[in-house]
Amino acid sequence: MTAPTAPATTHAAASAPTTAAPATPGAPHPVRPYQAYVYAYPHKTAYRPLPDRPALRDLWRGEPKDALSLYLHIPFCEVRCGFCNLFTRIGAPDELTTRYLDALDRQAAAVRDALGDGAPVRFAAAAFGGGTPTYLDARELDRLCDIAERRMGADLRAVPLSVETSPATATADRLAVLADRGTTRLSLGVQSFVDDEARAAVRPQRRADVEAALGRIRDTGVPVLNIDLIYGIDGQTPATWQASLDAALAWRPEELYLYPLYVRPLTGLARRAAACDAAWDEQRLRLYRHGRDHLLAAGYEQVSMRMFRRPGAPAQGPDDHACQTDGMIGLGCGARSYTSALHYSFDYAVDMHRIRTIIDDYTATEDFTTARHGRPVDTDEARRRHLLQSLLQAAGLPVRDYRDRFGTDPHTDFPAELADFARRGWLDPHPPPGLLRLSSEGLAHSDALGPALFSAPVRAAMAAYETR
Repeated sequence: MTAPTAPATTHAAASAPTTAAPATPGAPHPVRPYQAYVYAYPHKTAYRPLPDRPALRDLWRGEPKDALSLYLHIPFCEVRCGFCNLFTRIGAPDELTTRYLDALDRQAAAVRDALGDGAPVRFAAAAFGGGTPTYLDARELDRLCDIAERRMGADLRAVPLSVETSPATATADRLAVLADRGTTRLSLGVQSFVDDEARAAVRPQRRADVEAALGRIRDTGVPVLNIDLIYGIDGQTPATWQASLDAALAWRPEELYLYPLYVRPLTGLARRAAACDAAWDEQRLRLYRHGRDHLLAAGYEQVSMRMFRRPGAPAQGPDDHACQTDGMIGLGCGARSYTSALHYSFDYAVDMHRIRTIIDDYTATEDFTTARHGRPVDTDEARRRHLLQSLLQAAGLPVRDYRDRFGTDPHTDFPAELADFARRGWLDPHPPPGLLRLSSEGLAHSDALGPALFSAPVRAAMAAYETR
């Protein structure tokens, strides 16, 4: 299962960067390579209740509305994988999916009204994530598309539409609805084609079922197939990792995401007290490099530390289904929305009991006209966000774009951070003129580099967040 920017498998509460003692005098302090997957900044653990509960109409007044991104969140799964700390619950008893879609419809109506009738409202991209959107049955998926189109005004057949699915829920009738409604990308969370490894990750599935689901997806004719794989699973070896890579490549997916396994609080694997030590870091780095080199040799292009794309694959829009830019509208109790000055959402939790409570509160909500939880984004945070979201892409940051937006230079705004990255060999020493980009090793250390750009206030807020 993937989120629009990247697969949901390892979306984890980020923590402040950690360092170890320097190996030699004067050398940069070693850092642990796997600290946090930075798929959004500021992270949701830095959000807090908004005491004034600003009106959505006021938040969106004056915001550009001609190229919005739309994200609909479905917080249900048939099973919760051992590594998952996403906002999702297992099952949906007592017609909960119906009540959830009713609430989603009410929220969509309120948000669309808040966008106003002045400047034209146009959506440039859409995505359904979770959870597992295809936990909904075919009829419910049709209704979900109706909410996006009839309530929000998104033309799903005219814009890139990315949808996450799982082997168990990628049934022919569900996939037919999605294909008919304009889906351009289907993302399947496989994680491993080795049954023993899937069990070790507390993900009950059989390879035969995975292969059958992939066949059904290809039968739809949806132009982009993405497959998620995870490295660092207990018992995984270079040989078994290679086997999963080759099994995925046999389907010629347009995209592949390679994720390091993270063990986070309140997840199934965390309860088994899996160790997070230097040896595991080294194992994951070795497997990452093996996977990267194997996909490059197979002709894939590296887009980021995690994402690899087959040349000629259809683009999914200007931000390639990332939908983490300003002008993001999220519907559903686990979704975020981004204006230029405020990121906001509903409450956040990992613990299953608390998640159920939040979902129940969401389905009972009648008034969706205000923002409840969030974090203001000032100029400094906007600069950090722009830098890290650009720098973590293999294409790098066009310095002129940064200057045009902020009137300053990234080397002036972040001299210590960029100098440290250069000392570690994480920056390309000879990039094309006007480009700031990572070296191969910089991309490999993206999960240390990203958190190094967090501001002190965001770090403090994240550190003070009580995991629940």
